[in-house]
Amino acid sequence: MSANSPVCFVSGSPRFQDAEAASDERSSGAEAAWSRAIGRSTQPVQVAADARGHFAVALQTPECRFGAVDRFSTRSLFYSTRDHLLRFAESAAALAQPRGDVDPQALYDYLYFHAIPSPRTIFKDVKRLPAGHCAWQDGSGVHVKRYWSPSFSEPATSFPAARDRFLHLLEQAVRRQLDGSVPACFLSGGTDSSTIAGMIAKVSGKAPVSYSIGFEAEGYDEMAYARIAAKRFGTDHREHYITPADLVRLIPELAVHHDQPFGNSSAVPTYFCALQARRDGIARLLAGDGGDELFGGNTRYAKQRVFSYYLNAPAGMRRGLLEPIARSGWIDKLPLLKKGASYVRQAAVPMPDRMQTYNLLHHLGETEVLTSGFLARVDRAGPQSQQREVWRSVTNASLINTMLAFDWRYTLAENDLPKVTGSTAAAGVEVGYPLLDQDLVDFSSQLPTAFKVKGLKLRWFF
Repeated sequence: MSANSPVCFVSGSPRFQDAEAASDERSSGAEAAWSRAIGRSTQPVQVAADARGHFAVALQTPECRFGAVDRFSTRSLFYSTRDHLLRFAESAAALAQPRGDVDPQALYDYLYFHAIPSPRTIFKDVKRLPAGHCAWQDGSGVHVKRYWSPSFSEPATSFPAARDRFLHLLEQAVRRQLDGSVPACFLSGGTDSSTIAGMIAKVSGKAPVSYSIGFEAEGYDEMAYARIAAKRFGTDHREHYITPADLVRLIPELAVHHDQPFGNSSAVPTYFCALQARRDGIARLLAGDGGDELFGGNTRYAKQRVFSYYLNAPAGMRRGLLEPIARSGWIDKLPLLKKGASYVRQAAVPMPDRMQTYNLLHHLGETEVLTSGFLARVDRAGPQSQQREVWRSVTNASLINTMLAFDWRYTLAENDLPKVTGSTAAAGVEVGYPLLDQDLVDFSSQLPTAFKVKGLKLRWFF
């Protein structure tokens, strides 16, 4: 939807829980289903909450202007309230004023995160709708509301029952993401992409086309793992090695597609992979994003669990003895005790601040990187304040589950998904995320923590 157009658009494939909306979608399509659902309801938030699947929607009805993104913001939607009128667009630049004034806080946030977390964008007067949010304008004004928040429960379950349920849900999720075109996927050789490749072969009954990118650099090339998975699942495997010359050529192309700073270094290989698929006539690729964040696959989950053990020590010992000694500095001169002091200093920092211990801005020193004039124009505590708010919004959950929900926002919605969705779109290819199917997300939310990170063993269940 352009800045002034009332024309509807729906990106992605929503599934409606409301029976009438589901019937409308089957008979008239997603746009008509959204419009009629909004017309029937007095609560736009509930309409968004009833939609499952991956989508970004913007529409105008006689009742209101309405926009929403799915629970992970797999598709981005930007909005502006300039002149007291809610406008939507699929890019931030489309809504920016002619001068496009840059928000200095957004630049600071970019240096902190290597991305600009929603709702802020690089433009002062343009916002990005956060994951699980909707926005609408009616007779009472403009409203932006969260319609979904992660929640966790851990009912007792056996491994065989959980395994069978997972495999069934995964099969259904892959089936929903296949659109009848040539079945194809990214294949890094890791657990997630290999699982998707194998399930595509099972569901489609065909050899999926799989794409892998290699690097002529020792320690970075994982092509051997991709070949193992391709052989195991009988894929039609396509390999491409990216060169420095490719990077020089592709970085400007991709930068033009992104209308604000974005620093995920794997965006270029993803774009290169999607370009190869497009040249082969592939219209849609399935990706394995989300497996780590649903099932405990990142090393930081085990690392932070180790730090959490520190809290089992008596508070008096921690605050009155261990922490003063660790902060004193003299203990760092003793090689055998230096690591212990570092452990205490990090463990004493509360979550989620502890995860920013090695943030580059903190490490180098903000005043060494940025001018005093620039720092005077920004809220230096802003990024961590936002992260603390997101952390506190997850209630009654274990440390591991809270970290998962935190990563659903920052690792997925703000970073990895914009990377993959943006890079594939720039190449003219669609992308699907079976592991982020809402049924699988609900399954993960009820899977016992010990099935995800068992002791210090990652993704034990997966």
